[in-house]
Amino acid sequence: MNASLTARERARAELTAEITRSAREQLREVGAAALSLRAVARDLGLASSAVYRYFPSRDALLTTLITEAYEALGDAVVAADSAAAEPRDRWIAAARAVRRWALDHPHEYTLLYGSPVPGYHAPAETTAAAIRTSGVFARIAACGRGGAPAPSGVLDGQLRAVAEAVAPGGDPAQLALGVIAWTQLFGAVSFELFGQFANTLEPADALFDYAVGRTVEMLGL
Repeated sequence: MNASLTARERARAELTAEITRSAREQLREVGAAALSLRAVARDLGLASSAVYRYFPSRDALLTTLITEAYEALGDAVVAADSAAAEPRDRWIAAARAVRRWALDHPHEYTLLYGSPVPGYHAPAETTAAAIRTSGVFARIAACGRGGAPAPSGVLDGQLRAVAEAVAPGGDPAQLALGVIAWTQLFGAVSFELFGQFANTLEPADALFDYAVGRTVEMLGL
């Protein structure tokens, strides 16, 4: 912890970390929809009012958990990506990092990509953390020559706006392929994590590697 922090700041940081730790335990035990500040307070031996001073609502706590999960996934993908490698190898390494993180952190992955939490709407502040991962894949995809037809109309405008955020100057047609590849990747991870391959394609290592291989071909990497 930063030595320049005051005792009050250190105490606040430590208790905030304990609250989020307890909340992640709740994710594992009861799921995001049943997350409760009162249950967190009971777990930590605190009055509910003490927890509310740090997180004024369940939604505020969920936002912190979501942001931290996006950052953790982003860290894993960024660490796996090497700008010196060939684009094909970069995509494969990043894809495997997503799968590995999801299998190691299933409850956090479910919070990000599972069923929406009833009544919760993620604020704009989660976007910067969320696009760390998608930005890596968009920039790798931009290196390819997939040969897709140019999008038009509404889709062209949407893709150009996305490109400005994650891959400035990217070709909209190539970015469209990147989005398709992105959804295929997370679909495959979700199917595996949520048991859709049970009794058929488990373990899913071979299928995953095969799918990623076809993806890089589609992208022209």
